[in-house]
Amino acid sequence: MKINKIFYLAFASLLTVSCADLDTAPEGSTVTADQKASVVENNPDRVSASVAGITSMFSVYQNVASTHDDFGYPSIMLSLDCHGLDLVGIDVGYNWFSWGFDFVDRGYTARTTRVIWTTLYNQIYSANSVISIIDAETKDSKLQFYLAQALAVRAFDYFNLAQCYQFTYKGNEDAPCVPLILNTNAEEAASQGIARNTVKDVYARIKQDLDDAVKLLEATEMSRPDKRYVSLDVAYGLRARVELVMQDWAAAAEDAQKAINSSKSKPASIEDVSKPTFKDITETDWMWGVLIAETDRVVTSGIVNWPSHMGSLNYGYASVGAWRRINSSLYDEIPASDIRKGWFLGPDKTSPNLSAEQQSYVTNTAKCPAYTQVKFAPYGDEINTGTNANDIPLMRVEEMYLILAEAQAMGGNPSAGKATLEGFVQTYRDASYKVYGSTAEEVQNAVWMQRRIELWGEGQSYFDLMRLRKGINRVSTGWAKMDDAMKAYNYNIEDNVADEREAIELVKSGNGGVTGKAINALIFMIPNAEIEANAMLTSGDNNLNIPTLEPVNN
Repeated sequence: MKINKIFYLAFASLLTVSCADLDTAPEGSTVTADQKASVVENNPDRVSASVAGITSMFSVYQNVASTHDDFGYPSIMLSLDCHGLDLVGIDVGYNWFSWGFDFVDRGYTARTTRVIWTTLYNQIYSANSVISIIDAETKDSKLQFYLAQALAVRAFDYFNLAQCYQFTYKGNEDAPCVPLILNTNAEEAASQGIARNTVKDVYARIKQDLDDAVKLLEATEMSRPDKRYVSLDVAYGLRARVELVMQDWAAAAEDAQKAINSSKSKPASIEDVSKPTFKDITETDWMWGVLIAETDRVVTSGIVNWPSHMGSLNYGYASVGAWRRINSSLYDEIPASDIRKGWFLGPDKTSPNLSAEQQSYVTNTAKCPAYTQVKFAPYGDEINTGTNANDIPLMRVEEMYLILAEAQAMGGNPSAGKATLEGFVQTYRDASYKVYGSTAEEVQNAVWMQRRIELWGEGQSYFDLMRLRKGINRVSTGWAKMDDAMKAYNYNIEDNVADEREAIELVKSGNGGVTGKAINALIFMIPNAEIEANAMLTSGDNNLNIPTLEPVNN
């Protein structure tokens, strides 16, 4: 198993040298794993560098491919958003993520699937190395904190892998998901390979890791140094995300409320978001984020970073033609009274949220078209800066209110969900907001609309489409209406059981060109390098090959 063999060698090395001075005894001989565990227990600070290393892997320069769309987890966020309804771009030379718009990056040799697979598994491997040298029953407060970090991040990575490589949990519990590689089976993975575990098995491990992380964080007296690290509220929030996908509504509501109650983060006010922002991990509403330094390689590269590909007010790919725009249909559905409408340029290419200097820049220098995002501020609020050192949000407390509202509604109390949703939006985004509907499904759809607006560009829209089984219908959501270039991406991929079965049978029979109904185009194929090197996988174990998609009414 090629990737896993690489991991095993790295894993063995990490066990030997990942913690400072743990690899050798005073006389120079190599210590055993048991001796190292004893050293760690006696001096917990020895493992801190390895834990910091796990967080640093969220932002890694060209770790998988020597291309400008490979800069760690933020590149995955942007790639996934490009596969949905609401983040719009065009196929120009400056757009490194255009492959996602027409679903040609899901094949087993595609770069995107390699970046997703390898980035997340690399981080899992680093987490496993920490988990292996800390006693699960430790009573040391620092070690409890460090172990919780590794467990929570491993759960986060497997949760993302599960949603990329198989359909959503409910109804697919017994379907093949991804191989579960843990600290306990690394040698087996290297020598014999690992088969795909079921969706049920992968989610059970995710839940167990998060349960264990919560218990450790509840017990520890150590506080996180900064928001790079998982705190108790973040662990509750991660568990709430998982429970929402699993449709465990009561648990999701409980954990979302626990996250809100235990968090020091508070929703950003209307005033806070009435200008470009979302750039600094210290912002009051951020629970968890990727901390970026000016000296990081992704920053010194100039343009191989998330702000370069996303930002409209800084220098980078997005400012010179690869603009990131909101779907015009979604923009039209945002009321004028909602402060978030100003997160995007209107049809007249202006936003009331911009200063005169900012407006002049997007109009005259960047020449941004209508619907371009101005949600994300440039680093240091410096217009046209080439120092793209923005921090990246992984979780904001606003999401917890939206999870709570949906879980309450779908869990049997739609009136409570409606009240939660209205209270949140009226207080923090639009004082005149109302939910027009009273059934659980109507409230759920109202929450989805708020998620589409609030979390736009933060890497969650694709996962929402998958868990809600919305499909990807760009025909009725305005893509082709924006300009002629969008007609090439005018797909209608329906997500229902009948179409899924139909598509599978057509692909098996060799008639794979299912216009508008290629449900299997919604999930990624496992990279070919993994299939070839993993003795427990064959090409027949992979997800179905992607049929050729034809735009509708092109």
